[in-house]
Amino acid sequence: MELSGSNAILTGASRGLGVYIADALALAGVNLALAARDQTGLDATADRVRTKGVKVATIPTDVGDEDSLRNLADQAEEQLGPIDILINNAGVEHYIDFHTADTKLIEKIMRVNILGPQVLTRFVLPGMVERKRGHIVNIASVAGKTAVPFNVVYSSSKHALVGFSWSLREEVKPLGIGVSVVCPGFVSDSGMFADWSGGKQPPGLTRSVSPDKVAAATIKAIEDDKAEIIVASGITKVVDVLHAISPGLTTSVARKSGAYKFLAHGKEAEFKG
Repeated sequence: MELSGSNAILTGASRGLGVYIADALALAGVNLALAARDQTGLDATADRVRTKGVKVATIPTDVGDEDSLRNLADQAEEQLGPIDILINNAGVEHYIDFHTADTKLIEKIMRVNILGPQVLTRFVLPGMVERKRGHIVNIASVAGKTAVPFNVVYSSSKHALVGFSWSLREEVKPLGIGVSVVCPGFVSDSGMFADWSGGKQPPGLTRSVSPDKVAAATIKAIEDDKAEIIVASGITKVVDVLHAISPGLTTSVARKSGAYKFLAHGKEAEFKG
């Protein structure tokens, strides 16, 4: 799909990966409707990408609220024109022992990470179908391809997002619409992992990847209509294949490598902050 001159909605645009994805889209000539709850963060991202000569709209949005998502879809089209690209990037996580998790926390994570993307896609997709043009990218995670203890709700939401992406792709492909899912591993420098890891690298045969690589993968997914891209290093690059062949082996390697102990540190970060 040709990017230059297209109009896109990007959620989670006020911080983390969203800023890098916004940069990459703007460099490709994509006009942007930036969405997040934080108006200050949205304004900062908007100032950054306007220097690249694209049109930008900032639309404060709560991805967990249906009315807010409907407003986002309506305002984006009103301010930019027909929406060609939707990138569901917003997400939340919380490291915790599942048996102690508050049910409201479970609902919040699932609402933001999977229900929100589905509802927003439902609002944007009819226009794409009518024009027989469009692409949807869901930013999931390697956590949606394998087991992630101490982050169970987040992992299950990302598994659901992967399934949603593949199933919708097959449904709308004959209609001229592309759907991709991008699955980053641990992302350095910016985002949720960077927030709690304190710059520490995960143990074993994997290392974190830069947010620039995730942004580049997002662009590639749209331009080449890729169904799925895993953005990771080391053995994590093929974790989907390994987990499909032998989930027991994959989890055994993760446990013995110290990966699960490393993940448990996320709980400590949550408690501190």
